Amino acid sequence: MATDRDPGKYIRRNVRDMDGYTPGEQPSDPDVIKLNTNENPYPPSPAINAVLENLALAKMRRYPDPLATELRTAIAQLHGCGIDHVFAGNGSDEVLALCLRAFVEAYGSAGYFEPSYSLYPVLAAIHDVETRPVPLTDDFGWNMPSDYQASLFFLTQPNAPTGLIYPREQVESFCDNFDGIIVIDEAYVDFAARDCMDLALSRSNVLVARSFSKSYSLAGIRLGYLVGNPSLIAALYKIKDSYNINQLTQRIGLAAVRDSAYMESNCERIIATRKRVADSLQDMDFEVYPTQTNFLWVRPCRTPALTLFEELKKERIFVRHFPGEVTGEFLRITVGTDAEMDSFLAAVRRCQT
Repeated sequence: MATDRDPGKYIRRNVRDMDGYTPGEQPSDPDVIKLNTNENPYPPSPAINAVLENLALAKMRRYPDPLATELRTAIAQLHGCGIDHVFAGNGSDEVLALCLRAFVEAYGSAGYFEPSYSLYPVLAAIHDVETRPVPLTDDFGWNMPSDYQASLFFLTQPNAPTGLIYPREQVESFCDNFDGIIVIDEAYVDFAARDCMDLALSRSNVLVARSFSKSYSLAGIRLGYLVGNPSLIAALYKIKDSYNINQLTQRIGLAAVRDSAYMESNCERIIATRKRVADSLQDMDFEVYPTQTNFLWVRPCRTPALTLFEELKKERIFVRHFPGEVTGEFLRITVGTDAEMDSFLAAVRRCQT
């Protein structure tokens, strides 16, 4: 009988054999101090309240604008380019996945730093393309092999989970000499000293990806975008889902972009807290890497990272630990509110005594 058949045989080989993406833990306890998924600790722009208050339910029966025209126009104005340079997607994760679908042939390959965003190899496995990771140096610097080749490279700037930003000259030289598509993933760039948006607007093989999840405090609505050459953007619009961004997300994103000053103010608060916490951890003999993000990448020196991770969890403080030979000695700590970080620092002191 058909019911006796193994369902696994109907699953694509690469999907059956791959490991899926493992997101950070999402505790249901509202009293947990959650410093493990790089969410913004502050609410999004108050202008979004007006969007929600004026929501017309009757409009929900109609499909959203498939091209997110108003939202893309606002993003284009923000970056001083035309709307044809902008692609909007259902979170930057969809944007990254579409880049693989659009720009990597079945026999092609995808590259990325190692360590970096752990979704990249998962996306490559889904599309069954070869991966060509570039191991970072012992201090997490970038040393690209002179003979390196790939169809597409995810250049994470600043990088995650390390928080480091790479020299402008190195990034520009790579963009000028790499024979393939470069996606500069700038999910954390609003917390950094510089960006690479001009490279996306001046090079035919460079795309810059941005997210509303971090700086705009909108991880819950799933919105991201790409900026780049209009021909590349047009290719993405050929293959996206018909209506990939719902009406409400488009309206909320538009309100957030129009109030970018509010976002920038929140980023300044986080950067100030980041420095204070980094200094405090250094005083407790932590090795703290110079971050350009909304998180800290640290190596505890008095207590093993995994032990401290588990002890903090007992105190209902969640940080992120990445097992592995390269990353296992480190913790990634999202910068929360000043009050949350004070509680975190006090807990660290208790755990290390």
